[in-house]
Amino acid sequence: MYHLPQSTDHWTVPELGPSLGRLVVSPDEGAEGALGARLGDIRLRLVTGVFELAGVARSFAATGDPGGAVGSLSRVALLGLYEKAVATAAERIAATVNAQLQSAAAESRFPAARWRRLLVTTEDTRAIAARLGSGGAGFVAALDALEQAGHARPEQRAWQEALLTSARRLESAWIALEESAGAEQRQWRTEVARVRAWSRPAWPLGLVTLLVLAVAAYLGLLLGGYLPVPQPLAGLTAWWWTRL
Repeated sequence: MYHLPQSTDHWTVPELGPSLGRLVVSPDEGAEGALGARLGDIRLRLVTGVFELAGVARSFAATGDPGGAVGSLSRVALLGLYEKAVATAAERIAATVNAQLQSAAAESRFPAARWRRLLVTTEDTRAIAARLGSGGAGFVAALDALEQAGHARPEQRAWQEALLTSARRLESAWIALEESAGAEQRQWRTEVARVRAWSRPAWPLGLVTLLVLAVAAYLGLLLGGYLPVPQPLAGLTAWWWTRL
């Protein structure tokens, strides 16, 4: 709970856009991953969520309720937006990897039972999310400081500075997520390329061909009278010779 004095007349919520930096660029901008997965729309939903929280906070501040303003931009709310973005990005990458594996397997006729075992599972997706979110430690620490600044009769300037710091750390966390997402896709691209380059082993066909040729040569020599006729093939050779 936030217990702020209701008599604060000029409590304001600072503009977060400049501190969010690259988070507020066009949703179409941003590098495409090695497997083609883009995260621009996820970033847009993240920053939109932050602005919506800030809008609610300003409404509270405008009515002279700084406690409502601080509570709207709480640690729980902001961290929830970030964690949802991380989970959605991991699911996007997992879906892209699985689609690429399936496409590569169809192209190379990779055995279905084998490529299905290569698919990204729910457990794998959680591991991807953990790696994507590993760069968010600074953001979480900033949220902890924001939480402390919002407790027990906070000073407006300290809270504003903590909020802007959290916004900057969120940008850093997202940049780290994008870098991790690129690394994930490059790693999985190697697996996709291996599946696409797969071809059936040639030795079984070669072995069968050699066996057929050997049997054909043996029968030719046998039926031509160049080799002694074994008892099990006596009937075959007699039938053949009577037809000549």
